[in-house]
This record gives sequence, C-alpha cells and structure tokens, in this order.
Amino acid sequence: MSAAPMKVESGPGIGTALQEAAQQKIEVEETYFWMVVRKFKMHKLAVAGLFVMVVLTLVAVFAPWIAPYDPYKLTGTFEGAPSSKYWLGTDQTGRDMLSRLIYAARVSLAVGIGSVVISVTIGTLLGLVSGFFGGWIDMVIMRITDIFMSFPQLMLILVVVSMVGPSLWNVIFILGLLGWTTVARLVRGSVLSLKQMDYIKAGVALGLGTPRILFNHILPNVMGPILVNATFGVAGAILLEASLSFLGLGVQPPTASWGNMLTDAQSLTVLTSQQWLWVPPGMMIIISVLSVNFIGDGLRDALDPKSFK
Repeated sequence: MSAAPMKVESGPGIGTALQEAAQQKIEVEETYFWMVVRKFKMHKLAVAGLFVMVVLTLVAVFAPWIAPYDPYKLTGTFEGAPSSKYWLGTDQTGRDMLSRLIYAARVSLAVGIGSVVISVTIGTLLGLVSGFFGGWIDMVIMRITDIFMSFPQLMLILVVVSMVGPSLWNVIFILGLLGWTTVARLVRGSVLSLKQMDYIKAGVALGLGTPRILFNHILPNVMGPILVNATFGVAGAILLEASLSFLGLGVQPPTASWGNMLTDAQSLTVLTSQQWLWVPPGMMIIISVLSVNFIGDGLRDALDPKSFK
C-alpha cells in the first residue's frame, strides 16, 4: 500500500515570502550603510578631510575656469612678490604661481588616485587567488611579494623611473605596479579566514564557480580593509610623486606639479627671501596628505565591526 504523494503548494504565498526576504535583506544593507555613515560623521577630522578633498577635486576639474592666468604664459614679471594682480607672486620665468598651483592639483590627484587604482586592482586579484587556492599557487605569489617588499621602495622606483624616463603616465604606472604588495598580503589574510566560513563551504558544495565565490561572496567582505588601505595609498603616492618631481625624476616642466614647484626651494635665497615660491606648494602637499590620512582613519573606525552598537 503506497503512501499518497505530498502536494507542494506553489501559490502566491511563496512569492510573498521571497519578496519579504528580499526586502529584509535590502533593509539590513541600508541599515549597515547608514551605520557606517553615522560612524564616519562622528569623526570630525575625517569629515573635514573629505570636504577638503572634494574642494581640491573640484578645483582640479575646473582649473581652466578657476585659474586667473595661463599657467604656462610668461607675464614679464620675474620672481614677483605677491600683489593684487598676482596673488601668490610669479616664479623665475614669470609664470603666475596661483595658476600653476591650481593646475598642479590635477597632476598630484591624478598620480595619487591613478596609481592606487592600479596597485589595488593588482593586489586584490593576487590576494584573492593566493588565499583561496593556497598550495603552490599561494607559495609562488607570496614569494614574489616578498621579493618586491625586500627592496627599498623609493630606491626601486628611482631606478625604474631613470630607466623608462620621467613623465606623468610613467610615474602613475610605476607607482601602481610597485605598490600592490601590501594590498595583496592584506587581502590574502582576509581570504584565508573567510574561506573557512560555512557559507563559503556551502557555495563550494553547491558547485558555484570560483569567480562567483571570489567576487560575489568573498570580495564584498574584504572591501573595508581595501578601502582603508587605498586611502593611505593615495597619500603615499602624492608624497612619492612630490619626491620624484623634486629630484627631477617625476613630472617634467613646464607641466606643473606640487613637487617640481618645490624644486626652486633648493636655493638658499629662495628659502630665505622668496617664500612664495615654495610655501604654497608645500602647504598643499601637507593639506592633501593630512586630509587623505584623516579620511582613512575615519573609514577604519567606521568599518570596524566592534564599533557598532
């Protein structure tokens, strides 16, 4: 005597349950987002840093409309002190310092953001692959990472730049290609712990593809540390670009960058009696780096799960 087959209802009740579950997931995600925003807003220095970086970005984007003069045009007033006509004076060749300072923001922000995008992309991919697959793949990637980290970064950058030639794009690519090691080790460590979680093991058991597991389930959970590291990377890249340009191996004149504007400060006369030639670009480097570091501190505190109440 066989048992009667059970009937599974597939009416509107199941659809309603799925809709409610999806709505609850959206509410949880929105709640987490606003919790992060609330924690970030509590960090006053981070909010101030974000405001400064937004202003600098707008200045860089709208530089042709904001700059009072052409940054490459010779005015005829050489080494002129600040005046009502030239607010920050002129340099040795008679170019307006304020206009060059505004255009230099484009270069410094482009180097900072562009190089970090490259380094974070490379480091994230290598870290995901290394941590997830393990074995000989992990060993090879980590030994390559150790080799890159064993060299002094600035010296390695100087050697590579001197070989390929100094230019804006070369500086961006070199800083990006040589700055991925920290991100790779950070992501690898996070993946090693995450792949032991039950939901990852369940995904593997269900036969989900490796790219789907890596990019849909693991990567979103390591984005917090990546974002924090990226903000500090932007500050480091701005400083490295300024150092390279100061040494003559970065962005080349007549293109203005905050670093090559400081090159004139090598003269004792400029340091003592022509402060308008080096104080403004030096202050812009300090302000931008501090702002980015404050943003990184705010993100680190906001994304820390222990800080949620």
